Amino acid sequence: MRFVIIMLLVALAPIPAAAVNPSEVLADPVLEARAREISKDLRCLVCQNQSIDDSDASLARDLRVLVRERLTAGDSNEQVVAYVVSRYGDFVLLNPPFKGTTYVLWLAPAGIALIGIVAVVVFFRRRQGAAVAPAGLSTEEQDRLANLMEDEDR
Repeated sequence: MRFVIIMLLVALAPIPAAAVNPSEVLADPVLEARAREISKDLRCLVCQNQSIDDSDASLARDLRVLVRERLTAGDSNEQVVAYVVSRYGDFVLLNPPFKGTTYVLWLAPAGIALIGIVAVVVFFRRRQGAAVAPAGLSTEEQDRLANLMEDEDR
């Protein structure tokens, strides 16, 4: 029974995708290590929440090949990343830089959280204010109500 449970857990455990095809791997292990390091920081533009190293999308494959071609041509890691960013923009980076064009990417989550907190506070304050028992009618209001009810009875 334990064996079956262990096998089920192993089968259901998330396993990272090995998206890099053997045909893409460079013969030079140093260049391949650099390519993998760069690929882990570049976003798959199809999947958007995976690196190109983890994605099976054809665009991710094209980007992996492009990275390896640039490294083979003699570019540094920074030059390869700059080349890819120049073609696809800062969105291709899994960790975009904090600059004018990416303020929204960095500040939107904090802004949404702040709006949510304000909404919760306002909700509970209004709810607390509504829980207060209404005051009784004044004598003037009681007289007016009595007159209205007399008029209705007629």
